[in-house]
Amino acid sequence: MTNWKVILNIAKTHLTTKLKSTITASLGVTFGIGAYITLVSFMTGLNGMLDDLVLNQTPHIHLYNEIEPSENQPVSLYQDFENAFNVIHSIKPKQSQKKIHNALPIIDYLNKDSNVLGAVPKIQTTIFYVAGSIEIGGYLSGIDIMEEVRLSNIQDYIVKGTPEALKNNDNGILLGAGLAKKMSLNIGDRVQISTINGAIFPLKIVGIYQSGITDIDNIQSFTNLKTAQRILGEAENYVTDINIKLIDINEAPLMAEKLERQFEVKAMDINEANAQFETGTTIRNLITYSVSITLLIVAGFGIYNILNMLIYEKMKDIAILKATGFSGRDVQLIFMSQAMIIGLIGGISGLIIGFGLSKFISTIPFMTEALPTIETYPVNFNPIFYIVGIVFALISTFIAGYLPSNKARKIDPVRIIRGT
Repeated sequence: MTNWKVILNIAKTHLTTKLKSTITASLGVTFGIGAYITLVSFMTGLNGMLDDLVLNQTPHIHLYNEIEPSENQPVSLYQDFENAFNVIHSIKPKQSQKKIHNALPIIDYLNKDSNVLGAVPKIQTTIFYVAGSIEIGGYLSGIDIMEEVRLSNIQDYIVKGTPEALKNNDNGILLGAGLAKKMSLNIGDRVQISTINGAIFPLKIVGIYQSGITDIDNIQSFTNLKTAQRILGEAENYVTDINIKLIDINEAPLMAEKLERQFEVKAMDINEANAQFETGTTIRNLITYSVSITLLIVAGFGIYNILNMLIYEKMKDIAILKATGFSGRDVQLIFMSQAMIIGLIGGISGLIIGFGLSKFISTIPFMTEALPTIETYPVNFNPIFYIVGIVFALISTFIAGYLPSNKARKIDPVRIIRGT
């Protein structure tokens, strides 16, 4: 029966008598785990910030009518030309309405779906912003601002003013930060909106919107849904887009296909809308985890080398232990215990250092006009990273300790004592 008290006392003695080697091995684990925690926390924090910047402004499913050419061109309707060589080209798309047919009943139907967190109407239209002699083309979105606040983080991008200010003002507008800067406008000022038909409507600026994407901030603004309908001269059931937020984002592709067939509209899911961005995110995460795992593996090799040298230095001690009745298994457990103690001490120290460095990074100011809501560097303090770190520290030290300890188990004490 294994006497763990004796084995651990011997392991402790070995570690304290070779304190320099023990500290070196522990520091290898400490810095490996500390670097892993710091790197993975910082990189995943940055990746999360970039993901939020794009994905939080994209609905899980977007319903709209798409202008596209007819599948059957006029020439294909005549059988006489079926086998002829046709040189007709530039057939224009047929006239189609931007309005979604039966939009309000569709929204009501979607909001009753157990998989849907919320479905909100939207009107998207091309306009001109007029301020004095300045005239800039852009887009005006009519939205239900409080529903957008509930289902998205639009309030994080309102750098001046509040969502409630837009809700309570039928002639209010949230103006893009780029537009406000170009036209020297601010909250309380008025901007004139000109439709493509030439009608002009004065609106009061109740807020400034800054998404962090310059191309959007230079053209985009928001107003109440009813205000947009009044500007376009349309009825209350006029809706050009429906944005859907799901409880489970992974259901978006399948549900988009279903809704496209069911309501005969174009349905774009979030994966399709952000395909290129998703590819970039995957690559960034792959690089982050590859570098992090490499750091842990390098730390493991350091432990292996130090324990290997320790066993060679302790050859006579091993021979004496075996000569006094310790079995090969006992000897192996002594050196395995040393490895696990080094792994535990180094791992815990690494977690503390990693957390401290991550906490320090999270306090460093990070000010940029593109991201007004971000004040410090983003860091992800996910507990999973710390669990993975300590588990990997123990596993790597176990493997690093097993190989040399297995060698110590097989040492013949007689040959060592004889000096052969």
